[in-house]
Amino acid sequence: MASEPSKPTDRGPAPPGRVAGVDFGTVRMGVALSDPERTLASPYENYTRRSPQADAEWFRRLAAEEDVRLFVVGLPLHLDGHESPKCAVARQFAAWLHEATGVPVELFDERFTSVEAEHLLLDAGLTSRRRKRRRDMLAAQIMLAAYLESVNRDR
Repeated sequence: MASEPSKPTDRGPAPPGRVAGVDFGTVRMGVALSDPERTLASPYENYTRRSPQADAEWFRRLAAEEDVRLFVVGLPLHLDGHESPKCAVARQFAAWLHEATGVPVELFDERFTSVEAEHLLLDAGLTSRRRKRRRDMLAAQIMLAAYLESVNRDR
């Protein structure tokens, strides 16, 4: 399910510390965090976008308060692995996020994460309203867990 991570910056590997996974959306984004050892991913929060300035402040605060050393932004590839039109927007967001926070950013294949999150929430018997509130951050957790597994496997 995972593709080779692509980096919008050439700063090399991030120093040890937490990784924040971002299920990118133009209105709402799910965010998940790893532990400092980068072995576990946990849902953190859904963030509703406000303005570029407010968004930058929120992500800077997240990076500072949670000691985020790397952001991983979901790349919405087509099922066949080719880039979707939304990939360009996700790439622009990743570059903006790096510029706004100074934290390195990688892109990672997010195919099936929202579908998998929805299935898990349905299996848990949650109402439509409760599923909607949790879907994005659970998708971010699933994507971040896949990213962590792929980089830990390569060690």
